[in-house]
Amino acid sequence: MSLWQGKHGRRAGKIPKVRTRKRKFEMGRDKTETGLGEERARNIDVRGGNRKRRLLVAEHANVTDPSKKKAAKLKILSVVENNANPHFVRRNIITKGAILETELGKVKVTSRTGQDGIVNAVLLKK
Repeated sequence: MSLWQGKHGRRAGKIPKVRTRKRKFEMGRDKTETGLGEERARNIDVRGGNRKRRLLVAEHANVTDPSKKKAAKLKILSVVENNANPHFVRRNIITKGAILETELGKVKVTSRTGQDGIVNAVLLKK
């Protein structure tokens, strides 16, 4: 199934139809569900001749400790909580806002892993 991010045309009142078919720039892509395991990423071409790194599988996270103002690269042990979808916890899928268990404790993901190609997180208070 293809994804389309254009306007649907359902509006209140009489709006004239500007064009009759979908355009390539309105095309969408399947979402990247970043898993847990040995790190793998894919580069994709995006609009404007740019490239975007999509993280398919992550093994480490860049964790910042706000109290000490230090950062460290820590191994991700598991996904503890995910507000985006409760089923993502069972499947160990990492999204922005997910709570992860690391070597130092629980952390909250602050980056969009499918968009940024990296897992950045903040250490939570105990």
